[in-house]
Amino acid sequence: MSLPKFPKSQNSFSHELKERVHRYFEDNNIASTGNGHLYFKAIVLPLLYIFLYVHVVFFTPPTFWALAECALIGLTVAAIGFNIMHDGGHGSFSSKPWLNNIAFFSLNILGGSNFMWNMKHNVIHHAYTNIDGLDDDIDAKPFLRMATTQPKLKMHKYQHLYFWFLYSLLYLFWVFFTDFRKYFSHRVGSVPLKKMKTKDHLIFWASKIFFYGYIMVLPIIKFGLLTWLAGFLTMALTGGFVLSIVFQLAHTVQDATFPMPDETTHKMDDEWTVHQLKTTANFATNNKWICWYVGGLNFQVEHHLFPKISHIHYPAISKIVKQTCREFGISYIEYPKMVTAIASHVSYLRSVGQAH
Repeated sequence: MSLPKFPKSQNSFSHELKERVHRYFEDNNIASTGNGHLYFKAIVLPLLYIFLYVHVVFFTPPTFWALAECALIGLTVAAIGFNIMHDGGHGSFSSKPWLNNIAFFSLNILGGSNFMWNMKHNVIHHAYTNIDGLDDDIDAKPFLRMATTQPKLKMHKYQHLYFWFLYSLLYLFWVFFTDFRKYFSHRVGSVPLKKMKTKDHLIFWASKIFFYGYIMVLPIIKFGLLTWLAGFLTMALTGGFVLSIVFQLAHTVQDATFPMPDETTHKMDDEWTVHQLKTTANFATNNKWICWYVGGLNFQVEHHLFPKISHIHYPAISKIVKQTCREFGISYIEYPKMVTAIASHVSYLRSVGQAH
């Protein structure tokens, strides 16, 4: 599939929006990167992860509490991904590149690959959001049909019922399968993988070996295969579901669109900024706990428009984005509560699963 081209702006919306957001930081004399609130989470969440791991593995609480702590480890994995890794990967964690690299490398400690994620998320997903054939985030074939342009199978009629279980498998697939598929196929979906340097290969394999060592080998030696499996699956399924649902609520909902380029010219109808607004949604932006836990990813609109700005600032700049959209008559998709967004996601999966 040829890469689509976005037309240049025919009005001043993009320019005006960028100017207003830039002015906000300039007038308030604040950096667009992370601040003390983010760095507090960057200390607390990894320490919580280490504490829970050490307590479960080396102090062995009773079975019920051990499984509860494993579930909490899964929630902590997701929180580290949302808050620390994600900002680090976008270079918005800190103004210092080495701190961004450390934050981004947390993904490797948790079983993923920052090289593969950068290609999949930064290079492809953010550039070609919701474009079938390019955006790997909406490619769950054959199990799920995420867009009407994808093949339809009989089982998709029920995908709004069984997706809950599939979403739980995300983390397992991520650390045991999808990274390796990208590595050996040299592709992310239909897009060729950027050439890996010797250093990239070494980091990829060393990270995987380290992760499997502390998350599999050590616990299996200590507790046995079945006991480890019970705890690991509790952790992985919990974390996988949370990671999946948060990202899916941002793009696969009823009000989001899935535009495709012209078959002949490969041009998109909308400029890139408007495309992001049409394909992205916010949810539960007034819920302070959700905002804290998901690292501002419930402000997905602001994140897609300004990925280089730390999520700490999304609540403030969302007011600017909303006002500018109103003035230019451009839609701004937002669901007031998380449950509302989930309902919209379920309805969307139902409609796509039944559509021809």
